[in-house]
Amino acid sequence: MAHNKDFEKSKNTHDKGGLHWIWRLVYVAIILSITSYVTPGFTINGLWGFLLAAAIIIVLDYLVELIMGVDASPFGRGISGFLVTVVIIYATQFLVPYMRVSIIGAILAALVVGILDAIIPGRAV
Repeated sequence: MAHNKDFEKSKNTHDKGGLHWIWRLVYVAIILSITSYVTPGFTINGLWGFLLAAAIIIVLDYLVELIMGVDASPFGRGISGFLVTVVIIYATQFLVPYMRVSIIGAILAALVVGILDAIIPGRAV
């Protein structure tokens, strides 16, 4: 019985419609804009920078969840989810030309993302 629930849950997380992914892109871009405003050592410039960073973070999160089975939400899976979020945020700067993040900035950003994720309904990273 528990196996069927796990299967249905994993099936539902990977079979989302296009509207869900667009909503998530906008949601993550908004979270990133708030995070870059309040977090020292974390900057993204321009609307395209936010959208590109959001798209890359969504793809990296999806791949990590698919390959490792670790949900990359800062407070969703404890310390492992938090560390995965830090790594995803830090790695994204190498793919987004308008983004700069220090290690401390990535840690602080993961904390801010976790707090915003708890306050705002939805799922950021």
